[in-house]
Amino acid sequence: MTEFLAQYGFLIVTLVQAGLLGLSLYFPLQAGQLSLASPGFYAVGGYVAAILLTNPAFLGLRESLGNAVFPLSWLAAALICGVLGVVVGVPALRLRGIYLALATIAFVEILRVVSLNLAITGGAVGIFGIPQAFGFQDRWQYIFLFGPLLLLTLLFARQVERSRVGRAFRAIREDELAADAMGVPPTRYKVLAFVIGAVLAGIVGAMSAPFLNTWNAKQGTFDASIAILAFVLIGGSRNIWGPVVGGALLTAVPELLRFLADWRLVINGLVLVVASLYLPQGIVGALQGGRRPAPPRRPPSVPVVVEAKGETP
Repeated sequence: MTEFLAQYGFLIVTLVQAGLLGLSLYFPLQAGQLSLASPGFYAVGGYVAAILLTNPAFLGLRESLGNAVFPLSWLAAALICGVLGVVVGVPALRLRGIYLALATIAFVEILRVVSLNLAITGGAVGIFGIPQAFGFQDRWQYIFLFGPLLLLTLLFARQVERSRVGRAFRAIREDELAADAMGVPPTRYKVLAFVIGAVLAGIVGAMSAPFLNTWNAKQGTFDASIAILAFVLIGGSRNIWGPVVGGALLTAVPELLRFLADWRLVINGLVLVVASLYLPQGIVGALQGGRRPAPPRRPPSVPVVVEAKGETP
């Protein structure tokens, strides 16, 4: 077991991390918003943790808090990404469809360029020597952080779906004008969905900085936006398990096929093409369709006999 965890522990934690990033995109999609800003908030969360854990200006705080500095970094990343989500979301969510996607991609690129030109983020080199969380000795031990976060996120997503907020998200997704006419404020709920995704991506970034031991501008790029969107579309965008399954699959396939060298990327591309063509609702959506119960059978109709008055049989 120890050898298995030593060999595949990093991959297992990365699968869970990919599922969480997919869920950060799932919440805006529930409100019908094609947002690709998750890598930007992920990068911001990682920088917050990296600066808090390595910058000499916070040495006294780290010494006084001990291991409590790690939860503090998650909380700081969540707050900063939440505020940034409101600032960006209010003007950006006036756009729809591909225009919103382009605006969020621009947001990710702006953050990347800013991080490349700031001294506190390490510029193009980035930040190195980030200490391991809680003194972990092996990377697989990060499953004790990402695993509970994934479980809490799934429970939260399920409660949101069953709540009034979830019904408002679905109403806006299906027809925003009709939802507005029925008294559902679209802007408020769209910003709420955007901020939930931003906070989740920021916390994942804050946990990932010690996990990767280094952090730089490559963590939040346009390629990452497309990869996270593929997690949701391949797994399924209408079920909370869709981003988790899609993230795990698209992260595992290139790693498990590494012995095929460059051909593994070809197979990964084929998986994307085949899934897009034949699984429009994603893998989870297709599985739900296969297990969909048959519609209830209607009771047999009783023949009505009408006796004609005054006629003999």
